[in-house]
Amino acid sequence: MSFFTEDYLLFFQELAANNHKEWFDVNRKRYEKSVKEPFKAFTQHLIDELAKTEPVFKELKASDCIFRINRDIRFSKDKTPYKTQCSAVISPQGKKSSSIHGIYFEFGPEHVRAYGGVYEIEKDDLYALREGIANDLSTFQKLYATKDFKSLFGEIHGEKNKKLDKTFQQAAAQEPLLFNKQFYFYSTFEAETLLKPELDQIMLGCYHTGRPIELFFNQFIQRS
Repeated sequence: MSFFTEDYLLFFQELAANNHKEWFDVNRKRYEKSVKEPFKAFTQHLIDELAKTEPVFKELKASDCIFRINRDIRFSKDKTPYKTQCSAVISPQGKKSSSIHGIYFEFGPEHVRAYGGVYEIEKDDLYALREGIANDLSTFQKLYATKDFKSLFGEIHGEKNKKLDKTFQQAAAQEPLLFNKQFYFYSTFEAETLLKPELDQIMLGCYHTGRPIELFFNQFIQRS
């Protein structure tokens, strides 16, 4: 089932060259029809598909998950008012979740991209996660070394600390990812993937491939 038309991509291509309120106001009805409504419908469809096997998603609504197209320009040098893509995070608390335990995806004219893992993490949770990884290095390493994970996501990304607590230094010699302050992964697809009827299956595949390592993380940081 296809949710999007080529005008979704064209809208953002034109917005990139006309990123101001006057142009957006003239094209607002087009935005509603070609961008906002289909993206909301797709997000709800994906929630419903996930809820079939994950009851935690049953009460979740697309509106809980979709980020605004308006940029927060208060502290930014870039004063363009609109994002040039749509994005959403499907996790137990939607946008209120403090980390990615589910799937985050963004659809724009440059690419379709799906993310998983942990992006924002508090100091105490980071310590607990590092401790959990250090105490079970073999399981952690097997999870990100599986054929499916490496084929789809490649590797785990994240900003790193230059120094580590002495507790983790020995384990870090065997696993440099312990220096990470974030543990996220993503897969990028061509923008035209948006138009394919199997788009939902592609996103579900990303979710299911990343889920084992997220479950591993969740043992140590029980957060929504």
